[in-house]
Amino acid sequence: MGFLYLTSIGILEQLRSAKKPEKLRFRNRRCYHHNEMRAEKIGRALGIGLRVAGKMAGQRIAASIQAAETHTNAPSPPPESFDEARAARRADARAAGQSAGRAAGGVARGVGGFLRPFRRVGGILWLEVTGGFFLLFVLVFARAMWLNRTSYASGPGHTRFLGYTVLAAVFLYLGVSSFWRARRR
Repeated sequence: MGFLYLTSIGILEQLRSAKKPEKLRFRNRRCYHHNEMRAEKIGRALGIGLRVAGKMAGQRIAASIQAAETHTNAPSPPPESFDEARAARRADARAAGQSAGRAAGGVARGVGGFLRPFRRVGGILWLEVTGGFFLLFVLVFARAMWLNRTSYASGPGHTRFLGYTVLAAVFLYLGVSSFWRARRR
């Protein structure tokens, strides 16, 4: 029968699943949601992994800062005057600021490296959304052109028809070129 869970609910669920025919229990192994791997569990696992990685990174940064401080803070004779004590405190603050700056630079490089693959996809998506937005204006101006089609050569709406035609052509160019640029990326 296999391993029984320690809780009564787990035992009951396991006994119920043992009574089902084999083909019903394992009919859809391809999908994560049929294998009892819910999206909440995936998010929880990723969140735990991110917290563990952050804790490890924080420990490494703290260790590197501590190592830098031990190298820069060699035992020195006690200060003889107030000015020397102030200079020593400034040097300590400067060293701490430099190590914090190095840590921040490392984090910035890490985040930049993480986001680099999404930059291309984000650019393509941006071009497609703006292209679709421009094509909506083409529809609006094409409808206005259709309503003024009777006065295309001469008439009361001649200038409006020409204006709508020019605007529709400009927005059509912008929409199509945006999709073209997205396709070339």
